[in-house]
Amino acid sequence: MSKLGNIGARLYRGEVGYDFIGKRKIWYGISILITITAIVGLAVRGLNMGIEFSGGAVFTAKSSMVASEAQHKAESAVGGHQAVVQKLGGSTLRIQISGLDTKQALPVQEELAKNLNIPVKDVNTQLVGPSWGEEIKNKAWLGLGIFMVLVVLYLAIAFEWRMALAALIALIHDLTITVGVYALVGFEVTPGTVIGLLTILGYSLYDTVVVFDSLKEASKDLTKQNRFTYSEVANRSINSTLVRSINTTVVALLPVAGLLFVGGGVLGAGMLNDISLALFVGLAAGAYSSIFIATPLVADLKGREPQMKALAKRVKAKRAAAAAKEASQEDTEDPAPADTEDGAAVVGPRHQPDSRNRGRGRPSGKRR
Repeated sequence: MSKLGNIGARLYRGEVGYDFIGKRKIWYGISILITITAIVGLAVRGLNMGIEFSGGAVFTAKSSMVASEAQHKAESAVGGHQAVVQKLGGSTLRIQISGLDTKQALPVQEELAKNLNIPVKDVNTQLVGPSWGEEIKNKAWLGLGIFMVLVVLYLAIAFEWRMALAALIALIHDLTITVGVYALVGFEVTPGTVIGLLTILGYSLYDTVVVFDSLKEASKDLTKQNRFTYSEVANRSINSTLVRSINTTVVALLPVAGLLFVGGGVLGAGMLNDISLALFVGLAAGAYSSIFIATPLVADLKGREPQMKALAKRVKAKRAAAAAKEASQEDTEDPAPADTEDGAAVVGPRHQPDSRNRGRGRPSGKRR
């Protein structure tokens, strides 16, 4: 068995473990700090909405120019609008300009053809109206809302409302961080981004449900015993699924990292950035929230129940009694030596065997 597999087996059996629940205030503080940073980035910089949401025009043309040179030519053609130029393969360029309407598109098309040294008829124009973009945006919000409602209903039925609430908070946590990163790095938000967000929410939910399922099984008839509290059982559930969560997260992140850093960064396939960034940030945040946010929140909510408070008191009382009993046994087995010179009390009678009976186990004295 590999070293990681051995650690996973020991974590599953409860032989070793890390106190995630006991240090939950640290994780809450880290999450609050990251979330505040994301919200500030979103408020200051805002999201770079693609033309699918804001409206604009997409020009497609064949040119031997490199992307950087075409970018400069396109921006000089529109003046005041930001152009996004992508190489689609071969000599085809895709030039995306937000905020253009039908009247502005024709002059821009002619100017682009002039700057790229190609005929006007070779520049294909596709317009996206702002009303259509608004409709796409509303459908995206509707899809996200339906997803959240179904998630809460499923978890409330399959587990309980506390787990449903904790999972919902964890999903909002993942969404906020991902959207904040988009605002900070300035990547364009497209329908691919929405698809990526829904994908990572599903993955985060899967990872959370794995821990919840282990917790549900371990907490059956928990109040009928007085050995473990709910928080301790929750902590053991996290540890027992920890290696599995790490493995699935790493395996999922490796191909996504290839899309983001190799495809989007090295090869310059910018169209991959919108979905790969959402997947990469969301997968990492989802793995974090399922361990450090969702389960500790469930432990906090369950710990407020009267029966769980009573259980915690019984466990504490039993452990205190066991500790007192153990201390008493240690004192009995290893009594303190008498010190008559200092006036200390003598513990029990002390017999001094004489020379004739030494080693026979009989006290000294005359025979009668």
